[in-house]
Amino acid sequence: MLKVLKVSGNSLSPTYQEGDFVMVSTVPLLFGALKRGDIVVFRHEVYGTMIKIVEAVAPGGEEFSVVGTRPDSVDSRRFGLISRQDVVGKVIWHIKKPRLKQSPK
Repeated sequence: MLKVLKVSGNSLSPTYQEGDFVMVSTVPLLFGALKRGDIVVFRHEVYGTMIKIVEAVAPGGEEFSVVGTRPDSVDSRRFGLISRQDVVGKVIWHIKKPRLKQSPK
């Protein structure tokens, strides 16, 4: 199954920015085992639905360390590992919101 979600926040900027959309595969067999570098969407009991980069996979593949690209990102550095059961899915497509081009001065 696929889900389209809108990105809010700037935890993964500049690659993923506020207003972009992502297509997420929610079927584990379609995206295989999660690995370092994968972009995932997951649910956190305090922070809600989040999008982050898998930084590390714990032995057994049931827990993951996830990070944002910004030093102030709320991620595993703050809340620890996430469980496989909290992962909504893996991002398989990124749809960038049109950006206004700056005109030269």
